[in-house]
Amino acid sequence: MSVMEATAERIRDWYRGHRPAADALIIALFSVLGAALGFGGVWGMFSLIPPGTSAWWTLATALPACLLVLAKRRFPMVSLMVAAVIFAIDLLTFGGLGPLVVLLDVLWTAAFLATPRVRVRLLGAIAVSVLALFAMAVLVSHASLPTAFLVAVQFGAFVGTDYWWAVAVSQANELAELHRQRADDAAAVAARDRVEAVRRERETMARELHDVVAGHVLAMAIRAEAALSTAPDEVRDREALHAVRGAGLDAHGALRSMITVLRRGDGELSPTPRLGDLQGVVEDAERAGLDIRYSVSGLSPLSEPVEQAIVRIVREALANCIRHASGAEVDVAITEDDGGIGIAVRSVGGASLAAAEYAGGGWGLAMLRERVDALGGEFSAGPVAGGWTVQARLPVAVHA
Repeated sequence: MSVMEATAERIRDWYRGHRPAADALIIALFSVLGAALGFGGVWGMFSLIPPGTSAWWTLATALPACLLVLAKRRFPMVSLMVAAVIFAIDLLTFGGLGPLVVLLDVLWTAAFLATPRVRVRLLGAIAVSVLALFAMAVLVSHASLPTAFLVAVQFGAFVGTDYWWAVAVSQANELAELHRQRADDAAAVAARDRVEAVRRERETMARELHDVVAGHVLAMAIRAEAALSTAPDEVRDREALHAVRGAGLDAHGALRSMITVLRRGDGELSPTPRLGDLQGVVEDAERAGLDIRYSVSGLSPLSEPVEQAIVRIVREALANCIRHASGAEVDVAITEDDGGIGIAVRSVGGASLAAAEYAGGGWGLAMLRERVDALGGEFSAGPVAGGWTVQARLPVAVHA
């Protein structure tokens, strides 16, 4: 930045900080200059004093009017009324330029700060003042109609343009402020959406880790514990190793799927479970030591969210049976009636395994309840005589 640019910037900063006083001083100097050059009797046709009065008398109205510039922002309407009175006095006496400049400056500020209702009143007052000036030109000065009309038009052009400019700038500022507020609101909404999106992603990852990965890893621990708790047997031990290997490969696949989604941002965390997967879920639970009676009756074609919920409920209930009621007899029943889909998983007997202490603190049932509630269904889980039951009821039709 050059020296001249730096100086100009300092002057602009000083002017912004001292604008009212600077404006008043500029108008006062302008009035003094006009008096020194002999500008007086500008409105001579309205003057009630003898012609030839010294132009320095114009300062009698101009300098007091300059004080109104200092108060125009704190008291805009009062300043405008006083400026109008001083201008009227000057119009009928000395006819200087200073009171007119002050009137235009204070009018601009008043129109800029006014409410829409006050602006309408200001516009009406301007119209009345133009008509009054025209009438005075005809009646007081005895000017011809064309001359009176020209004077009224000139005055109306001055104050009308000043008023229009102030209103236009004010409306532009209001529009800019409205756009800024809308931008701030949009930014706030976007921030909330980002937070909500992160929360949903975390919940999705938690569900996947619980439903898929944690289940496979715990199955590995349970099968290993079952093998270690019995006498060595090559056949059973080899079966347990195969089961552990299978669960490990499944967990590895699920983890790779999650890592791929997190790195690339596309794809699905795991295949969407469907009703056809239930048979495999039951067989896996039977291989883990449960005695299961599984029945499905009268199911019509279901929507994808309902199918997912059914599979998740049965899978979580059987996983809990494996952990806390190993060897139990389990009834799994899925039925449909006019009221919706009923899912019931009830276990009797069984014993808790040592590996069950590594299971989650009830997160699985809590997430099932959230899933069922989101679909508009009902969910309950708790102990019954000799065992435990998990029950849910889902609507047949669910709108995504």
